[in-house]
Amino acid sequence: MRITPRLRRYGALLTSMLGLVLAAPQAIADAPNSPEALYTQHCAACHGVNRLGGMGPALLPENLGRLRPAKAVKVIRDGRPATQMPAFGHQLSDKQIKALAKWIYTPLPHMPDWGQSQIQASRIQYEDITRLPKSPVYQADMQNLFVVVETGDHHVTVLDGDTFEPITRFPSRYALHGGPKYSPDGRFVYFGSRDGWITQYDLYSLKVVAEIRAGINMRNVAISDDGHWLMAANYLPHTLVLLDAITLEPVKIYPVADLNGKSSRVSAVYTAPPRHSFIAALKDVKEVWEIPYPNLTVPKVYDRPLRPAVQALRAHAVPMEVQRIPVADYLDDFFFDPDYRYLIGASRSGGSAWVMDLDTRQPVTELALGGMPHLGSGITWRWKNTRVLATPNLKKGEITIIDMATWKPIKRLPTPGPGFFMRSHSQSPWAWADVFFGPNRDQMLVINKQTLEIEKTLIPRPGKTSAHIEYTRDGKYALLSIWENPGELIVYDAQTLKELKSLPMSKPSGKYNVFNKTHYDEGTSH
Repeated sequence: MRITPRLRRYGALLTSMLGLVLAAPQAIADAPNSPEALYTQHCAACHGVNRLGGMGPALLPENLGRLRPAKAVKVIRDGRPATQMPAFGHQLSDKQIKALAKWIYTPLPHMPDWGQSQIQASRIQYEDITRLPKSPVYQADMQNLFVVVETGDHHVTVLDGDTFEPITRFPSRYALHGGPKYSPDGRFVYFGSRDGWITQYDLYSLKVVAEIRAGINMRNVAISDDGHWLMAANYLPHTLVLLDAITLEPVKIYPVADLNGKSSRVSAVYTAPPRHSFIAALKDVKEVWEIPYPNLTVPKVYDRPLRPAVQALRAHAVPMEVQRIPVADYLDDFFFDPDYRYLIGASRSGGSAWVMDLDTRQPVTELALGGMPHLGSGITWRWKNTRVLATPNLKKGEITIIDMATWKPIKRLPTPGPGFFMRSHSQSPWAWADVFFGPNRDQMLVINKQTLEIEKTLIPRPGKTSAHIEYTRDGKYALLSIWENPGELIVYDAQTLKELKSLPMSKPSGKYNVFNKTHYDEGTSH
């Protein structure tokens, strides 16, 4: 049998987890029917002796937010198709399964440690990055590729944006989150999973290059505009982790706390290209963090010997220290103006929203936004003689459109229900918004960017969730997800709104065009 990188990874993790199981406390062995003992016997080899994850995902309340307890019972009993998760219904009674399912939702007694040594030990190198090909192993416009994340069976499809034909499909880590990020030239794509794994994938060779686990519960990753630095935002532990984006080596760990020592989860991290900095949204303290990085030349690892960013960091003696920006409320969902001078932030708890001047580090104004605006999926466009920001709302059937010159709402557009994503393109007259929550989740709204009215309501597949539009690089075609398993990827003519093609997919949660994401097209969320 051929030993693939994936098998090597699972083998190494399984060996490590089995070693932890053998070291389990004797007290658990003395209580064979307790949930702890059942977990140790049946689960720890894959999910870790302390539920921190391994070959399988971490089983902690923070990591199980999207899995309801009743569904957890079903997964334990019946297994999970297309994964390594087996069925235990023939080994465990209903009572044992329910007790085990309940127990994995209990919090750990203390904050688990996941520091430099654990991060470094988790790193797996699959390919020698200096031996990767100098050109793609297939014919396609590399700037018009789409990476499609299929959460139904945890796979990724690389799609040709001209022919709309799949180039390859490969397995991903469990529960990718935060959207993949591209290197500036579009060659590498970085995936982050909720379990803290970062995967570096080469779009030239179509191979996974390396992986590393930067946290236990991770929100997202961001890459610097020069391609040297990668930053990971963690819910658990409360850290930001800086990595060399080329080698995927850990460089620095930032414990996240205010000046009084109050610790905080990190909701997300973003890169601000004109500022050459990372900006972090904090969940539990009233601060925004900005971390400047040195502006280096874009690395071309296939043209010259590898020079890790960590060496460049030392050579430039740049500390990359935290700059704290105090805010009036907890701001854990962000949007930025195109110049990245202004940060527009809101709390997911439904509190106030603020505009912050990142140059002066002072608040500009409080925004009149109700419900729970999803600023992270907001978009901007030119309207009349100004630029507007449009944001969906996670709790209200409303899209708020704000004049970015005055920061005043100019339109509250009623919708058939709360929405999650908005998308447009600089070459398109339309802004698309889904109705993600509620009975009208099968609707996709097409908004005229000049009249600020809903031009058309599409119902691509009645009764099935429509979500997440993404355009081709030229804005001629729009791709829509049928967020189901099985689901579809539907291609539309972006001018006439006519359906042109459908591809079967397994719950395609998102698709990301290389050009739009690396050039920050005005209709693409950051």
